[in-house]
Amino acid sequence: MNRIFEEEHDLFRQSFRDFAENRMKPHFSEWEKAGIMDRQVFADAAQYGFVGFNLPEAHGGGGSEDFRFNTIIGEEFARAGLGGAGNSMCLVNDITTPYFSTYCNEEQAARWIPGMARGELITAIAMTEPGTGSDLAGIQTTAIRDGETYIVNGAKTFITNGINSDLVIVVARTDPDAGRNGMSLIVVERGMEGFERGRNLDKIGQHSADTAELSFTDVHVPAANLLGEEGRAMEYLAFNLAQERLSIGITGIAVAQAALDWTIEYVKERTAFGQPIASFQNTKFVLSEVATEVAVTQPFMDQCVMKLNAGELSPAEAAMAKLWGSEMQTRITDRCLQLFGGYGYMSEYPIGTAYVDARISSIYGGTSEIMKTIISKDVLS
Repeated sequence: MNRIFEEEHDLFRQSFRDFAENRMKPHFSEWEKAGIMDRQVFADAAQYGFVGFNLPEAHGGGGSEDFRFNTIIGEEFARAGLGGAGNSMCLVNDITTPYFSTYCNEEQAARWIPGMARGELITAIAMTEPGTGSDLAGIQTTAIRDGETYIVNGAKTFITNGINSDLVIVVARTDPDAGRNGMSLIVVERGMEGFERGRNLDKIGQHSADTAELSFTDVHVPAANLLGEEGRAMEYLAFNLAQERLSIGITGIAVAQAALDWTIEYVKERTAFGQPIASFQNTKFVLSEVATEVAVTQPFMDQCVMKLNAGELSPAEAAMAKLWGSEMQTRITDRCLQLFGGYGYMSEYPIGTAYVDARISSIYGGTSEIMKTIISKDVLS
């Protein structure tokens, strides 16, 4: 596989493929039933450089700034059919890690990053609230400064890694009267008094990615846990959301490719009316259309990865990647499942899990409607 990858990436891919197949896949059904992945997996992955590879070398990380490694992990999770578990680990590598790598001061980096690099400190980010989804400006959680502490009050929901997490980046209002300029990032740690985790939410898909409600009642958080500067949360979020949205888009096309591969194998083996399903014209047409859609999309996603590496990926391009990749993921898993017939509805086949897992992709990270709004501003500027 060439595309945008070099020899070191190919070696990394093979190593991670072995890890996913041998360390994760045998336990995936257990995690799906339990609604949570074994947290030891993060530590095991870190030993091989699959977690922490993009954290600063000075504090035990791998020091990589090459998003191609993140891309490979996302693609291999899709190939192995490890949807929810993959989402849980990719959230750490693709979404939360950049906040710590970029905005930690030296004291914070020394305190948190070594444990993150070892896979011992699992991270999450808490943006969404029960009354606010994609509208981050409507966040009501507060973190009011009182001497050398912030007193945090509020609630968050739909938080991936909400149960397993040890460090939660909480988006909160530090100045309730300053609007968008009054929000900051506060790191709340496991065990802080007043920090409670609600139920592990019962979702229709992505079961092995624990997703929880979080509540904060007069949680006294040291002022030293302010990530970056006070009042700049929206700026930080805007910068990092581009990578998050690209990550979701990459997962979209990776799952679409995996669904295509599974379906090709299935229709060649399965027979109906005395002949392989692959021999029917409808099967050929559907697979031709799906293969074309994947082939046409892949170069754009790869281009976005290289732009991200160069610091040139625009919010509109990230929104395009997220919009198209997530919508395509849902569309293609649906079309491929149809060719499996009744067996596609059975959990023993990965296409069924991929189908239900796909539905969230056009919602989290910003809904498709929000992506269209972002893109339209660029188009009409």
